[in-house]
Amino acid sequence: MENPVFRRKIYKEILEWKEERSEKYALLIKGARRVGKSTIVEEFAKKEFKSYILIDFAHTSKEITGLFDDMYNLDFFFLQLQQFTGVRLYEKESVIIFYEGQLFPRARQAIKYLVADGRYKYIETGSLISIRENVKDILIPSEEDHVDMYPLDFEEFLGANGNDT
Repeated sequence: MENPVFRRKIYKEILEWKEERSEKYALLIKGARRVGKSTIVEEFAKKEFKSYILIDFAHTSKEITGLFDDMYNLDFFFLQLQQFTGVRLYEKESVIIFYEGQLFPRARQAIKYLVADGRYKYIETGSLISIRENVKDILIPSEEDHVDMYPLDFEEFLGANGNDT
């Protein structure tokens, strides 16, 4: 049986971003808490990329957050990120995911430089990511493609329960 997570309509939007806009833009998925942002992004990364690194800013180490203190040497940044996570990144074939980016605005600000570097793709998620308080001290990157995610609609609900019509 197919995993119902792939039946979310947003999957098609994320795939379009990867195929058409990921060279120039990170993808920012916004939505209420508990609508499935993390689930769909991780499933997408598993299916559509050779490897991925997931950084959950609600539960990450000081070593990883410390990498964002100095973004001058991206070679060192990526080398350390791979070492700390134990995941190998492949140029043009890997995605780095920032969960709960509103908790660590410096990472969101770094998106401009990470996207310009061009080695990897980036997806950001957050439930309160656009609230003024969460972005007041950073330069909002223009290199973001925004998508809103909502709870299951009726069709998605039926599909998730095996009632395709």
